[in-house]
Amino acid sequence: MNPRFRLVLQVIALFIVLAVLALIFPAAFKFAEGAARSIVRLWWLVLLVALALWLIWGVGRGPKNK
Repeated sequence: MNPRFRLVLQVIALFIVLAVLALIFPAAFKFAEGAARSIVRLWWLVLLVALALWLIWGVGRGPKNK
């Protein structure tokens, strides 16, 4: 599996997870919808998405050896 194909699969999986979570937790969907209207909530949403991306792709990777 080449890296580009793996990246596409990860992005697709991320969107599927977001869609399922929006269906399971309507309150989170309303928060995201409200975040689009309020700049204060938007920054919280940006931080939560950044944390999620860091947890998905950043955690578990060891330091790069030279």
